Amino acid sequence: MEMRRFAKLGIDVSLLGFGCMRFPTRPDGKIDRELAQQMLDKAIESGVNYIDTAYPYHNGESELFVGEALKKYPRDSFYLATKLPCWFINDVSDVDKYFNEQLQKLQVDHFDFYLMHAMNRGSWEKMVKLGTVERLEELKAEGKIRFLGFSFHDDYEVFEQIIKYRDWDFCQIQLNYMDTDEQAGIKGYRLAEELGIPLTIMEPIKGGSLANFSDDIMEVFENARPGMSAASFALRYVATMPNILTVLSGMSTMEQVEDNLKTFTNFIPMDEKECQVIETVKNIMISRIQNGCTGCRYCMPCPFGVDIPGNFSVWNRYHMYQNYGVVAWQWEGMGRDGKQAKNCKECGKCEKACPQHLAIREDLKKVQADMDKREWKKN
Repeated sequence: MEMRRFAKLGIDVSLLGFGCMRFPTRPDGKIDRELAQQMLDKAIESGVNYIDTAYPYHNGESELFVGEALKKYPRDSFYLATKLPCWFINDVSDVDKYFNEQLQKLQVDHFDFYLMHAMNRGSWEKMVKLGTVERLEELKAEGKIRFLGFSFHDDYEVFEQIIKYRDWDFCQIQLNYMDTDEQAGIKGYRLAEELGIPLTIMEPIKGGSLANFSDDIMEVFENARPGMSAASFALRYVATMPNILTVLSGMSTMEQVEDNLKTFTNFIPMDEKECQVIETVKNIMISRIQNGCTGCRYCMPCPFGVDIPGNFSVWNRYHMYQNYGVVAWQWEGMGRDGKQAKNCKECGKCEKACPQHLAIREDLKKVQADMDKREWKKN
């Protein structure tokens, strides 16, 4: 298993981390504990030593299961990461309430890596105001937290504000080869590297979207490195970057565990030729974009409640990935809120405001028709 060491931390961490958000489940929605235990055992026996969970994963069951699953292993044989549910913190005393509950659920006396969960502008400002960071620093001084960090979901400007607030031990961002300009993105990676703060990476396979492609893209990967999965290319893309501590993979099947172990047991950094393969795949996917909506929102608000840029975002991503699962949550949410394209009354107000001069009314008809057909399965 490929390991990473940073002087800042002084420990050896497996480059593959086990993300505990997508364990296999039974028909009733509960974790399939027998299979999930087998998967964790396989990963740990193969050298994975970074286990990442969080308070809300699997509706609160993830921490309970992970606590049980890791009891068989010496406490110093793995690094356990979990996260403070900041949306529940309304007073600094709530930090201890949830922190102690997590210690009990995970059956440990300390956390190796502890993160402020899902920081964005609003949640960060609230945590600063409440003194949450200072309380977590006190818990670290007491030995209950070894390394303190945060996970992030917002724009780069907010990321820069948070990461420069203090000398964090590490932080966690979303990064994959299709989202280099999203959220903190590659700019965030470079800033963290410049500041000497190692990163843990979430969504390297974009929720599975970069694991299964149409035949033309799969052929590109197969020609580049026969026998290597599309998922392995996505994992290696981020893992090749030197300031990455661990790459989290939310594995749901034993096959995924085995494939990821194959990638990291004899890790091969991505070379220049393979980087070009990634660019080829990105270009193929970008060529599938249906219209040039930039999300500027000059067309909004729609008098009839249609989320015009939201519809086009769903439409373009649906065609790019040819996978309904990528957009299902957003599309179905817009349906519940009356924001889908079908609610357009063709008044034309939007087209007069569009700086791209898009045929919005005609395109909205195409959006609804394509999404009603849903030719590509929901993974």
